[in-house]
Amino acid sequence: MTQIAIVYHSGFGHTDVIANDVARGVAEAGAHATLLRIEAGQTDFDAFFAAIAESDAIVFGSPTYMGTVSAPMKAFMDASAAVYFTKQWKDKLGAAFTVSGSPSGDKLNTLTTLAIFAAQHGMLWIGTGQNPGNNDDTSAATDVENRLGSFIGAMAQAANDSAEVTPKAGDRATGVSLGRRVAEAAARWKAGAREAVAAA
Repeated sequence: MTQIAIVYHSGFGHTDVIANDVARGVAEAGAHATLLRIEAGQTDFDAFFAAIAESDAIVFGSPTYMGTVSAPMKAFMDASAAVYFTKQWKDKLGAAFTVSGSPSGDKLNTLTTLAIFAAQHGMLWIGTGQNPGNNDDTSAATDVENRLGSFIGAMAQAANDSAEVTPKAGDRATGVSLGRRVAEAAARWKAGAREAVAAA
């Protein structure tokens, strides 16, 4: 079975919501998701690296704080130097999602940061594969997938409200779609690798 690691930090629960939606999309595609939640102050990531080693793809998730990834996510990124030098993640698929209070919140910078991080590890990036949602300024717009119009990764808005009510349905559906897309891509990539080995 295709294995997808979802490595994320959540400060107030909103990123937890999207992480679980991504996991649901992974399951819908017939793959297995391993949720790896980074805790504030965490410095030991050996168990994370062991789980990632068994995974075919990694989906990174972080709230956007002050225009970039959160400190706990950055701690994980910095700790990954231990596997960077041996290129253990080379040719794994990568993707990302992020949440901030406002529609923008400079979330693009967070996703770009995570994409560059993945590229440094030699990973291959998977975007949303979606066109921007056709929406307007009405409340119904919150039900539209990819309503924030991101190509590089899934974006969600917390709207400075409780994680019990936000992110809204459209953002959550975007997370599910991303998980499904990553799992399907990983299955194709894995099958292609087996065929290449058999043909060699």
